[in-house]
Amino acid sequence: MVRSTIIVRATDALPLAATVDDEQTEQALQEHKQQSKLIFRRITPNSEPRCSIESGQYTLHYLLSDNIVYLTIADKSYPRKLAFSYLEELSKEFTTSYGPKVETVRKPYAFVGFDTFMSKTARLYQDTRAADAAGSSNLGKLNNELQDVTRIMTKNMEELLWRGDSLDRMSHLSTSLRSESEKYRKAARNVNLQALIRQYAPFGAVAFLVIILLWWRFS
Repeated sequence: MVRSTIIVRATDALPLAATVDDEQTEQALQEHKQQSKLIFRRITPNSEPRCSIESGQYTLHYLLSDNIVYLTIADKSYPRKLAFSYLEELSKEFTTSYGPKVETVRKPYAFVGFDTFMSKTARLYQDTRAADAAGSSNLGKLNNELQDVTRIMTKNMEELLWRGDSLDRMSHLSTSLRSESEKYRKAARNVNLQALIRQYAPFGAVAFLVIILLWWRFS
């Protein structure tokens, strides 16, 4: 289920709005909310517009649109399709309500009143069966990139914390290219090995027979 949501301005990570979480949720998600601040600092204009970052029993999903980052913390088992459908709904409503004002605000949580819409929408997505029903009516409105969850970049929080991985598109592309290149090199080595075996196997067989004959003759 969706646990907590925050909306920030991408250029300076200024918080614009957030869900009002109860004390139990605040305690349970304290570490993950700190991790979300790291994600905001890593986001650049070249970052992937949609990304899921796994961290323990939760996954942090973010949507980057029009210099605004919509991030929600959800259970790891919660379907990515529903998480991004939820974020897309927030994005459309927030842009309609506050879009022109986003670049001018200076104080954090200038749009705190948006919590009402976030809470109402989050309740619709709490139960996956109800969310599936609600989400199915909106699937036609979602673009192909959103529907195809395989295109959403997936990271692990440890990769961001310890390896300093980037959220940029080119970093994601280079990682994929390195993976494909390694697969190609392994396949090429296997092909070369098989070619050598086919080329020299007859000579090896003849040499083996000669050794056997010599041994039999002089033994």
